[in-house]
Amino acid sequence: MNSSTKHLLHCTLLIIVIITFEVFSGGIKIDENSFTLVDPWTEYGQVAAVLLYLLRFLTFLTLPQVLFNFCGLVFYNAFPEKVVLKGSPILAPFICIRVVTRGDFADLVKTNVLRNMNTCLDTGLENFLIEVVTDKPVNLAQHRRIREIVVPKEYKTRTGALFKSRALQYCLEDDVNVLNDNDWVVHLDEETLLTENSVRGIINFVLDGKHPFGQGLITYANENVVNWLTTLADSFRVSDDMGKLRLQFKLFHKPLFSWKGSYVVTQVGAERQVSFDNGIDGSVAEDCFFAMRAFSQGYTFNFIEGEMYEKSPFTLLDFLQQRKRWLQGILLVVHSKIIPLKHKLLLGISVYSWVTMPLSTSNIIFAGLYPIPCPNLVDFVCAFIAAVNIYMYVFGVIKSFSLYRFGLLKFMACVLGAVCTIPVNVVIENIAVIWGLFGKKHKFYVVQKDVRAMETV
Repeated sequence: MNSSTKHLLHCTLLIIVIITFEVFSGGIKIDENSFTLVDPWTEYGQVAAVLLYLLRFLTFLTLPQVLFNFCGLVFYNAFPEKVVLKGSPILAPFICIRVVTRGDFADLVKTNVLRNMNTCLDTGLENFLIEVVTDKPVNLAQHRRIREIVVPKEYKTRTGALFKSRALQYCLEDDVNVLNDNDWVVHLDEETLLTENSVRGIINFVLDGKHPFGQGLITYANENVVNWLTTLADSFRVSDDMGKLRLQFKLFHKPLFSWKGSYVVTQVGAERQVSFDNGIDGSVAEDCFFAMRAFSQGYTFNFIEGEMYEKSPFTLLDFLQQRKRWLQGILLVVHSKIIPLKHKLLLGISVYSWVTMPLSTSNIIFAGLYPIPCPNLVDFVCAFIAAVNIYMYVFGVIKSFSLYRFGLLKFMACVLGAVCTIPVNVVIENIAVIWGLFGKKHKFYVVQKDVRAMETV
């Protein structure tokens, strides 16, 4: 089955899911008499009626990102063929693959550095260096393609940046940086694995050279799955990459909703101009703050073809902590006076749809107990939002899990499992919101990343 056929089938399934959900939820009313109409102002009282309508309309905060996800998944081939090189890897500019770590998972870093180096060599890339930036020495083997940078404990940035931002900024200091402004950096987390497809995509991106910043797809169901629940829940993030992220970069070339912190490709000169030295508020979600600053300075972005591999959090507590940090960090970005409002408007709407999630979730209960009449368009849009979000989990599984590897029965079980994780994910996201709003803001929690460390405990 070729990629175009797969994409057509995916679009067909998406439309079927939307229409089915619209009909059964009342977004599309086939029989107007089958719906009980009440007057909420007399039935529930004015105050209660106003609150019920406010809860209903909170759903619309998610509409911009839902539309971006829908358009991204439909307008661009969701199952592209393998990336084909558009030029010789020998002619590619110098590429530095930079991994930032605290140094807590030294064995994992060593293993992945070797794997990623071999992947680059297998793809034909010659002009590259793997740089590991760490707070604690990991004692990497001496190799001409590997450089270990230990950030001194006494190092401080001009604005007092912390955590990963501090380490990334240290690399840009004149007495540390060995790269030219025309070179490129591929930023990875310590658990991120390159694929030959992603390396070819990066080579094409840097050879093109039209945009100083780029990012691509990350999937989480590769090799051994550690935690099925968190992996299935992360299938939504896969769809988010293929939908919203891809559309904003391919069509608008702007990080309208920000970007991720890994699989980040930057041109050195542009990275140094934007800087990671963004104070304590820019240190919790340093990737988001960096993207918004670059956006406000007029830099452009593009989507990079080819996927990289990561693993979902190994425990539900890590999953929760991860979401909490993201929420807190993005809120700090949205509230920062450094970023102009016009550049963070869509990001702000997106994060406040997350902040108000406990209220939106309660609407599911109240809508059943206290139904209110709404214009047909409102009911249709609400059902559309829910249907697309549900399908995001389904598509994420289809994109992440191999039918040939798992077999039809297990593959369908994964699809069903992803849908079944939605209530659990909603509960976790709600807890993350409440904890994030009332917990300590300037904290950088690092999840467990080396499964071997868990096995030896």
